Amino acid sequence: MDPDVLPTLHTANLVIVNLAGRRLFGRDAFASAMAQALSSPLKDIRTSLEVDDIRFTTPDVAIVSLTKTVYDERYEAESSSELPSVGVMTYVLTRQGDDWLIALAQTTPVQ
Repeated sequence: MDPDVLPTLHTANLVIVNLAGRRLFGRDAFASAMAQALSSPLKDIRTSLEVDDIRFTTPDVAIVSLTKTVYDERYEAESSSELPSVGVMTYVLTRQGDDWLIALAQTTPVQ
């Protein structure tokens, strides 16, 4: 994965809370965290997202409910991760021109 692509789908002032509870403020912080993760063993963790629901609060704001599944393919993982492999995720998307960008991404572990 190119660490420069995913951040461009987010607003400049985004807020992200990942499955482990780490919170990032802003696209630059997210891009830095992505680059760091992809140059470590975390590069072998894949995720998939399934959209469960989309609700428009205004014509330019949408709340998207998703199910996130994590696939830990690190050699040393061998089911040792303390985090669950499934989480519920919420995106808040905002329309900017013709584009929809992620302003908030929050993941909550499912126990």
